[in-house]
Amino acid sequence: MKTNNFWFLAGSQHLYGDETLRQVSVHAEEIARVWNASSALPFGVVFKGVMKTPDEITSVMKAANADDGCAGVITWMHTFSPSKMWIGGFSILTKPYCHLHTQFNRNIPDNEIDMDFMNLNQSAHGDREHGFIAARMKLARKVVVGFWQDAEVTAQIGSWMRSAIGAAFSRNLRVMRFGDNMRQVAVTEGDKVEAQMKLGWQVNTHPVGDLVLEMEKVTDAAIEEKLSEYKKRYKFDTDDMAAVRYQAKEEIAIARMLESFGCRAFSNTFEDLHGMEQLPGLATQNLMASGVGYGGEGDWKTAAMVSIVKAMTEGMPGGTSFMEDYTYDLEKGKELSLGAHMLEVCPTIAEGTPLVQVHALGIGGRNPPARLVFEGHAGRATAASLIDLGGRFRLIVQEVEAVKPIYKMPNLPVARVMWKGLPSFIEGTKCWILAGGAHHTVFSYDATYEMLSDWANIMGIECVRIGEGTTADSLEKELFISDLAWKLR
Repeated sequence: MKTNNFWFLAGSQHLYGDETLRQVSVHAEEIARVWNASSALPFGVVFKGVMKTPDEITSVMKAANADDGCAGVITWMHTFSPSKMWIGGFSILTKPYCHLHTQFNRNIPDNEIDMDFMNLNQSAHGDREHGFIAARMKLARKVVVGFWQDAEVTAQIGSWMRSAIGAAFSRNLRVMRFGDNMRQVAVTEGDKVEAQMKLGWQVNTHPVGDLVLEMEKVTDAAIEEKLSEYKKRYKFDTDDMAAVRYQAKEEIAIARMLESFGCRAFSNTFEDLHGMEQLPGLATQNLMASGVGYGGEGDWKTAAMVSIVKAMTEGMPGGTSFMEDYTYDLEKGKELSLGAHMLEVCPTIAEGTPLVQVHALGIGGRNPPARLVFEGHAGRATAASLIDLGGRFRLIVQEVEAVKPIYKMPNLPVARVMWKGLPSFIEGTKCWILAGGAHHTVFSYDATYEMLSDWANIMGIECVRIGEGTTADSLEKELFISDLAWKLR
């Protein structure tokens, strides 16, 4: 991520003369300089000049497409830039695009304002012309409005930058599947060809037998090194070191296979563990903590989304994990969801230091696996589910409020988190089911609806929001209209 930057283009034309163009350039350079000198944006901004002709615009868009370090383009029309000049450049642009509508000065200078000032500072004029051509061309875009130094403006730009990083990550993502989907499950299925065409994912199966062979190559020295890593990160609450060592062996082997094939996410299933003594638990959790995506029961879509959201939110403090809605507490007016999984919840969402424990699993028919046990921390979060509707994808995002678990649950030896779904448990859950949301989700304290929606917009897929103010009646109508609209695309 540190190698990525965003290109900043100012728009004008030769009509206003050299002195005006010089001032436009000075102002745009100053905006980029201030942004880069502060911590307001997560990535650097590179000012690429004042665009004055169709040829200049087309040339810079070609260069942006060809530059692997350029993650997106931000435009701002300081003066009036006739938008027909932008058609050629926009028609070939493949990078994410943000239209910033601002002006260099915060206030109108009461005594100094004259026609020279008006000709120079006419973003209110120029950005409306610019906005029209993007609407006419039906471009996917992020529109940010406000004074360029305000925190609300830089927060929106920064969020969109992370979405653009997620898009770049998505288009180069490879997912490794160990075994197939859990038998008879519908929601974990999907069209892998469509996923590669639309989202860029290469999703391929690799035999569990190859993983077992890779495990046999893991040396005792490598296992000891991995155990040292575990001891630095987690608190041991077990004497069964043989089980922990086996998880270390699994993690090393999985990581080697992922690296060998350039994969950043994987799925597996307890129904296909041929030749393995344990279902990977601690192994999977520690891999997720390093940024690897995961999906249980062969859920390659959620595995991919976990890795994408982790890439988007890199450096943020809250954490992101694979999650499953497991059971509810239905105290009237205080309803809560309990999220967990058999083993595989990422420790980045933990409150405190996770415990390494070994317990029987009761499913999968293998030896008791080592796993991390912890509670998720309180805070605002999102639960996101990508589903395949046949011919198109829908991303469903519910905003939730995670709480400290209200029960100790001493006999539940798994990582877990409790949350209140918005707008309420009843309405939110009804909306989730109406939209077709899966039981597996990407649970993130860092990724907001805005960030995920912008990612979906860049990728050209539908995004559904469930949050404050959402009702089942309104959502059902929205989904009906959306179904019709997407069929026409």
